[in-house]
Amino acid sequence: MVQEKPLSPDLPAAEPPRPAAAATLLALMHAQGEVERLSEREQLLSSLLVSVNAVLWAVDWETRRVLYVSPAYERVFGRAASLLLADHREWRNSIHPEDLDYAEQSLTRVLTTGAVEDREYRIITADGQIRWLCDKCYINQQAVPDKPLVVVGIAEDITEKKQLELELHRLATTDVLTQSSNRRHFFECANQAFDVASAQGAPLAFLLLDIDDFKDINDTYGHLEGDQVLRRIAESGRGVLRRGDLFGRIGGEEFAAVLPGCAPEMALQVAERLGKEIQALSFSYDGRAFNVTVSQGLASLRDSDSTLDSLFARADAAMYEAKRLGKNRVIAD
Repeated sequence: MVQEKPLSPDLPAAEPPRPAAAATLLALMHAQGEVERLSEREQLLSSLLVSVNAVLWAVDWETRRVLYVSPAYERVFGRAASLLLADHREWRNSIHPEDLDYAEQSLTRVLTTGAVEDREYRIITADGQIRWLCDKCYINQQAVPDKPLVVVGIAEDITEKKQLELELHRLATTDVLTQSSNRRHFFECANQAFDVASAQGAPLAFLLLDIDDFKDINDTYGHLEGDQVLRRIAESGRGVLRRGDLFGRIGGEEFAAVLPGCAPEMALQVAERLGKEIQALSFSYDGRAFNVTVSQGLASLRDSDSTLDSLFARADAAMYEAKRLGKNRVIAD
């Protein structure tokens, strides 16, 4: 008689086979769960992209076809993303004309460097606003031979930051009262103009002007009226001088101008016209009208001038000579 061997208690009992329908159902349920988890991830990613206030983009470099642009594009550019996806030139057409060459050339550098960071340029939104972008772009590291070269990037709106930087720069370089260049900024720019003129052998003139009897104006009409005189003279200076000329307040009642490319005869004409404009200004205080005049010293660049200081010193001496000879005049060195 054959005796059956008992099952080992360490081995689990064999699972009965599932019906085909049950196995299919379980597979479908598993697949549905995966789909739901994938959908949740996609929704999460979509929510994150909507909340990010930067434009994420991807471009096929060969065809320049925009493969992807994030929802922030419409907020920042004020244009429909569908237009950009249909025509990559939408991005180019949005760039400020003065920044277009830089934006295109800097983007091309990504081919040799693999990444280009902190490209700052301006765009013009659909409603005409000018906004600043800081753009970073990279070659997709997953690019492989015989596959399209994809450049990806992120463009952040830095308009508020840029406006703050510009305002800080303005405060650091501008005389608060007259809105002209302050002394430090004026001489920084003047030295640069001197170096350029000296290197190129080009003409350059330095004009120094001082308000005649300004202490009497303050004593007679008060410092508020004196401030008004300073502001009006600064306005006259900016109005008379040419584009590219430098003008600033370098002392209490003292202003200066640098005239690049201006021959001595022309510089003298500019100074005389400025003196007449200032003398024609009319001021009134407590029913009393008064006018102001300025004494001016003019010096033109010579071969012997090795620094701006020598030019400045000659203009200063000429200005004091104008004071000595009766004020309200221009003396050219």
